[in-house]
Amino acid sequence: MVRNKDRNHNQLRDISIETNINIHAEGSALISFGNTKVICNASIENNVPRWMKNSDEGWVTGEYGMLPRSTNERMGREAARGKQSGRTQEIQRLIGRSLRQAVDLKYLKGKTINVDCDVIQADGGTRTASITGGCVALFLAIRNHHDDQRAIKSFIAAVSMGIKDNKILLDLNYDEDSTADTDLNIVMNDKDELIEIQGTAEDAPFSKAELVDMLEMGGSAIAELIQKQKACIE
Repeated sequence: MVRNKDRNHNQLRDISIETNINIHAEGSALISFGNTKVICNASIENNVPRWMKNSDEGWVTGEYGMLPRSTNERMGREAARGKQSGRTQEIQRLIGRSLRQAVDLKYLKGKTINVDCDVIQADGGTRTASITGGCVALFLAIRNHHDDQRAIKSFIAAVSMGIKDNKILLDLNYDEDSTADTDLNIVMNDKDELIEIQGTAEDAPFSKAELVDMLEMGGSAIAELIQKQKACIE
């Protein structure tokens, strides 16, 4: 199949990360994966969840949302409906789990960092963009507004993959994702270690060999994404 802009099957979309876009947030970034654009804001609070009251650690959590006209047709605000969708809840749990692997919580003792990821334009891969941009916002918040830099443990990033017409494709846009036979998202750190794998055979099962190939392709892409993250912060 021919991809947009004649992109190779193992090629990321154009990636950009603009930092410090919000004068109010302790850390912020606007990340773009092609036409997918997500604003990530990290806010530090001097408290922890009630269930962590006697803990020697801090906490990192994520929230996720899509603006009404982030998609082809306007979608209603979840706040207006009074209930988050199951998809939203699943994605923000994924963001939180992933970002907690980027930090050493004992060096955040007594503090909570909320990372809000708001999709302003969606064209596939919003969760992977949110994790990748959320890590940048999180580290900027710690770097500039926290007194113990040991809290920063490892960069993390995420990318999507899929199989379409027996071909593995990297970093799917919406059209590719919606017609893929297999859908896979992975999260990894800068030590080439896996944090999360989400894979589904949407139309046809995939082989163990194909899974290994996707993990190798995704790992190379994540190493590239982490270099872009580091360039924003270091």
